[in-house]
Amino acid sequence: VTITTRLLVSHLSGIRHYEKDITKVKEEKEKANRALKLTKSHQDKEQKEKEGKGIEKTDCVKQKKEHDSETKSRHSKPGRNDKEFEQEEYYLKEKFESVIESLKIFKNDPLFFKPGDQFLYSTYGFTLLSAVVERASGQKFTDYMLKMFRDLDMLSTVLDDNEAMIYNRARCYIYNKKGRLVNAPYVDNSYKWAGGGFLSSVGDLLKFGNALLYSYQAGQFKNRNGKLLPGYLKPGTVAMMWTPVPKTEVSWDRDGKYAMAWAVVEKNQQYGCCRQQRHYASHTGGAVGASSVLLILPEELDPEALGTSPVAPPRGVVVTIICNMQSVSLNSTALKIAREFDKEKRAQ
Repeated sequence: VTITTRLLVSHLSGIRHYEKDITKVKEEKEKANRALKLTKSHQDKEQKEKEGKGIEKTDCVKQKKEHDSETKSRHSKPGRNDKEFEQEEYYLKEKFESVIESLKIFKNDPLFFKPGDQFLYSTYGFTLLSAVVERASGQKFTDYMLKMFRDLDMLSTVLDDNEAMIYNRARCYIYNKKGRLVNAPYVDNSYKWAGGGFLSSVGDLLKFGNALLYSYQAGQFKNRNGKLLPGYLKPGTVAMMWTPVPKTEVSWDRDGKYAMAWAVVEKNQQYGCCRQQRHYASHTGGAVGASSVLLILPEELDPEALGTSPVAPPRGVVVTIICNMQSVSLNSTALKIAREFDKEKRAQ
């Protein structure tokens, strides 16, 4: 078979994730699909009630649903029921000297499906991708990335190296089986630098998000007398990265599809004076003892006003949350924050 870098970056390669048993993976997918069908049928029922009996009952149902979910989240412990973190390979303690060396963990394992046929989120797919970067660039992947972070002015973003003295490194926490808060166990992330091996700060991730947003919008600001600097990436590159790829899915955002290393929700509105879906890109992060999200909500620009507008890119809202707690769902929180800031900007 042929596995391309595009298949790797969109998790269509067939390379396994932490679970080695394909039967268990299929069972989990079937459960997720059944849950999605139930959610959609519930939404359809609410829509029919809204059309047949007016909007008041629907609003009551929605408010009760939100209240129930909030109550449930307040009384539940994060991380206690997350099956993914039961996988042994999350807790590897072996130190790998290069990403090429870390390929030995999975390189002899069978593919779960023919590349391009299905979606399966795979950290090891990104480990292979980092090996491609290493060979193509002619330098260690970690050196290549640290130079890129320096270009982006992300000076607080470093390797999560256990031996290094890292200023202001936070302690990470998990809930144990008894529901008590404890320190996260020792792990060595050198086997997955590209899929969860870097430490960063909120400030650095905001710089990263703004750099991408600037690159995405820079091509639309053409009438600024040549004073606008180019973006770190070409506008077309970011647009390609933020274009949904067929056959993909996103576990943390039911409105989204996976693109290239990003989950993307496209602009959509089916009915007048009803729910509007804005275009945004996001990605969550989960590691032993930590959770994170980076969400970018671009401003909807008016092409006719760009020539006279005094405000250059980036235009939009960038939200990032980093939490030193395992298995905390942050994407919906980030989206709510982004929408509030966007609403405030529109009102000005």
